[in-house]
Amino acid sequence: MHSTSSAEPSSEPLWRLTATAQAAAVREGRVGAVELIDSHLERIAAADPQVNAVTQLLAEQARASAAELDRRRAAGEELGPLAGVPFTVKETTAVEGVPTTYGTPRFRELVAPADAPPVARLRAAGAIPIGHSNMPTLILAGMHPRSELFGETLSPWDPEVTPGGTSGGDGVAVATGMAALGLGNDSGGSIRIPAQFCGVAGLKPTTGRFPADHRMVGPDDPGPASQQLVVDGPLARTVRDLRAAYEVLAGADPRDPRALPVPAYGPALPGPVKVAVVADPGGQGVHPAVRGAVESAALALRDAGYDVREVDDVPRLDEALDAYGRITLTEFSAAWPVVRTLLGDGGDRYIQLAMDRTEPASVPEFMKLMGTWLNIRRSWAEFLDTYPLLLGPVFTEPPVEPGLESRDADGRDRVARGMRLCTATSFVGVPGVAVPTGVVDGLPAGVQIVGRAFREDLCLDAAQAIEDRLGVLTPLDPRTSRAR
Repeated sequence: MHSTSSAEPSSEPLWRLTATAQAAAVREGRVGAVELIDSHLERIAAADPQVNAVTQLLAEQARASAAELDRRRAAGEELGPLAGVPFTVKETTAVEGVPTTYGTPRFRELVAPADAPPVARLRAAGAIPIGHSNMPTLILAGMHPRSELFGETLSPWDPEVTPGGTSGGDGVAVATGMAALGLGNDSGGSIRIPAQFCGVAGLKPTTGRFPADHRMVGPDDPGPASQQLVVDGPLARTVRDLRAAYEVLAGADPRDPRALPVPAYGPALPGPVKVAVVADPGGQGVHPAVRGAVESAALALRDAGYDVREVDDVPRLDEALDAYGRITLTEFSAAWPVVRTLLGDGGDRYIQLAMDRTEPASVPEFMKLMGTWLNIRRSWAEFLDTYPLLLGPVFTEPPVEPGLESRDADGRDRVARGMRLCTATSFVGVPGVAVPTGVVDGLPAGVQIVGRAFREDLCLDAAQAIEDRLGVLTPLDPRTSRAR
C-alpha cells in the first residue's frame, strides 16, 4: 500500500502528493500553483484515455486560476487552506462558465452562470476546478458511470467491474491521481460506493451540513425527497484530505436555507467512544470479503481505544428502505414520461424496473409516509444516542459488473441489497465516511463509519484511526486487467 502524506515535492511527481501536502507546498512557495496544475494536466493526459473519468477538461481556466494564486503569493498575500489543489466536479454541479450537462446531449449548452455553493467554497479556499467528471445520465440511468454524452468510465483496478456511482468519475479521478479531491453528491451511496470501489475515502455529510443548490434548470426547486436526500460531499485519497475539504465546505449560506450554522466540531465524548458493529444489515447476506473488511476495521478501532460492540442490527432497516422507495418514486412519477426521453437507449431501465413494482402513493399515503420518515429518524437518533458511531459495510459485495443494476429485475435487486445501509443512512440524514481497509483478490475493500447528525468529526476521527492502521491504497495507475 502506498502513502504520500509525508513526501517532499521534489521526491516524486506533484500529482502523487496528498491534497494537504500540495496546498502546503504552494502556500510556502516550494511549488508554484501553475506547476502543480500542469503536473495534474499531464497526469490526466496520461491516465484519462484509459478510464474516461474527466468529461470537460478545464485546462485554460485552471491555469489562469493558478497563475492568479501565484501572483497573490508573490505579492505577499496569505493563501487559503487548499491553495492550488485541483478538484473535479460531478456533471450535476455548476462551475461558472461551463455547461452543467448531467451527461445528456440535451443539456450540452447549459452554461452555468455561477459556481454552485460547494464549488464556490472550495474555490474560496484556493482549490481549483480542473474538470467535470462522469456519471450516469441525469444520475438516473443506474449506478455505473455511463452517460449518453460522455460514454463509460472504467475502474482503474479492473475494467470488468464498475468503479461505482453515481459519483464514479470523481472516484476514478481521485484514485488515479488526476485530481487531489473530487466533489460528488450522494442520496443513497453515490459518494460512498465509488469510494469503496475505487479505494479512496468519501464523506456523505449530514443533511444541512453543506450548502448546495440542486435545481436543474431554472429557478424552481425539486420536491421534498430531492431536497432532503441529496447532499454534496468530497472524495479524497486520505482521511486528512477529506477533513480539510470538510472544514471548508461546512457552514451556512444564504443561497441554501437548509444549511445550518452548526460548528464543524462538537464536544468531546466522555470515556471510550462506543461503536456499534453490524456487518450484515438486515441479515440479507454479506460477502466474506466485505465481512472481513468490517472485522479488520473493528480490530483497528479497538486498537485505537474505541469501545467496539457487535449489535443485532440497525434500526428499522426494511421500513426505511420501503419508505425511501415509495417517497422517491412517488415524487418522481409525474415527471417520468418526459425525463425518460432524455436518458437514451436503455437508460430508463433502472428507474422503470423500480416503478414496475412500486405504485405511486396517494396523497393520504404520501402524508403518512412523511410521518414515517420522521419516526424512523427518531429511532436512529435514539440508537446513535447509545452508540455514537456505527461501523458497517458500504456495499455488501465487492465491486460488481458494470450495469448490473440496469440489466434486469434480479440485477437491480442485488445492487439495491448491496447498498442497503447507504440507502437507510441517507434516508435518516446522518453522516457517513467511507474508508478503505485493504485489497482483496485485486480489488479494494472498505467500510463506512456512520455517526450522529452533525458529528462528522467523530466519523472522521474513527476513519483516521482505521487508515492509520490499515494504510492508503491510492494513487494507482489504471490497469487493463485485474491484479492478483
